Amino acid sequence: MTVLLQAEDLRRALTRMAHEILEANGGADNIVLVGIRTRGVPLAERLGATIERIEAVDVAVGSLDVTLYRDDYARTGPLPLGRTELPPGIDGATVVLIDDVLYTGRTIRAAMEALMDYGRPRRIQLAALVDRGHRELPIRADFVGKNLPTGADDDVRVRVAEVDGVDDVVLNPGLEVK
Repeated sequence: MTVLLQAEDLRRALTRMAHEILEANGGADNIVLVGIRTRGVPLAERLGATIERIEAVDVAVGSLDVTLYRDDYARTGPLPLGRTELPPGIDGATVVLIDDVLYTGRTIRAAMEALMDYGRPRRIQLAALVDRGHRELPIRADFVGKNLPTGADDDVRVRVAEVDGVDDVVLNPGLEVK
């Protein structure tokens, strides 16, 4: 296992991403941050707190579980369901979906489908802490913490203190991604 990013690297990347989100949207008005379960949720909460410090305004933050929208059910079998908790008012808002690792694009496709069942955002943007390439769908992140070119068989893990007890990004080369 190789540590690619440490806690301070994550903090800096999230701070930069918060500034980029604000710049791209002309401020924090009408922005809703939605973390994709599991590790996208604490990242969304951290981005929300950073934006609130920068702009001195409250930012709506929610969570989205995409388990029932995934297209790999036959391969993975039943998975435990997480909670979806969206703030009111996603209709007409700019929703920034936040995920830990962008890889094939399939989780993001599922997230967009799930989000549309809850309302009609004016616009959906994507923020990913790590973009490792290897897209299978035509999906691109609007905001990226770190581009990490990897092999298709590599396993890249974002670990966050809220879930894993540590903040870092690690690489296990050549492992089969599950």
